[in-house]
Amino acid sequence: MKRRQFIKGSAIVGAYTAVPVLLKSAGLNEEKGRKIYQILNTQQTMVGDLPVLRAFAGDKNDYVSPFVFFDEFGPIAVNPNETPLTVGAHPHAGIIPTSYFLSGNCRHRDSLNHDFHVNQGDFMMFTSGRGAIHREETGEMMFQHGGIYHGFQIWLNLPSKYKFIDPTTHVFSKDKMAEIEHKDYTAKIVMGELFGAKSQVETLFSVFYYHIKLKPNTKLSIPTDPTHNAFIYVINGSLEAEGRKEIKANQVVLYERGESMVNIFSAGETEILMLGGRPHNEVVYTYGPFVMNTEDEIRRCIADYNAGKMGDPDIIDAAGRNRL
Repeated sequence: MKRRQFIKGSAIVGAYTAVPVLLKSAGLNEEKGRKIYQILNTQQTMVGDLPVLRAFAGDKNDYVSPFVFFDEFGPIAVNPNETPLTVGAHPHAGIIPTSYFLSGNCRHRDSLNHDFHVNQGDFMMFTSGRGAIHREETGEMMFQHGGIYHGFQIWLNLPSKYKFIDPTTHVFSKDKMAEIEHKDYTAKIVMGELFGAKSQVETLFSVFYYHIKLKPNTKLSIPTDPTHNAFIYVINGSLEAEGRKEIKANQVVLYERGESMVNIFSAGETEILMLGGRPHNEVVYTYGPFVMNTEDEIRRCIADYNAGKMGDPDIIDAAGRNRL
């Protein structure tokens, strides 16, 4: 695919608002906490060969910033010796695409001369800055043995002062992320801090990313900075949230700012991601894989990509087709 054709065809699609379902019996008391702004349904789409559920994409920024895009990929069964599921070489600029693997592994290759595998439990940050190209596909372990491919690609938006920094790629193993083992829940702190447990993943701005598994009949109050955004994605199970509202699997609940506590209740086993951080409060312009603050910056990204300043996607794709 030619570079200009790729850019022209790389629109992003967001999710849509869900009609709230009220639960008859409340597991939560009326403790003071954050109010729900909106509940979103995800939308099914394809990224390369990969089916994904998209929670938001360049919209709802007042409630999801510093995040700007959210995809869950899989779970999808991969057979041994099967042609890899591939997202071909493509550019990014102005954002940090993050990848977090619940199961399976991925091979990542980029224009910064990285070629490595990201494994179950790992967390990758591809800080694109002024622009770089990467390619992703199911990894060598999955090619040899098969398995379930499942995880999340979630983009962090870079604030304006970092939009054109030099690109970098970092992979963090699970020992860099704090874990909490409680009788009622477990929590993995991918980024940020929770109940005194702090991740070693360093960020350029204030952000949190928690992976929490709740046992049946568990009520949990999660503290946040009242001036920061917070939202929850339900991976499996369901939650009761503020106002007796039910949050089902593959739905997102966006919270208003102004209070600290996010109060949730799980009647059964439930698995969630909770994310948020300090909102950038900046104008956002999106054009496919580029997220900037002005239209002129978007034009600069397109020109740099077409001029080859972000790398050559044909070289990355050709190298990616060779198995390690």
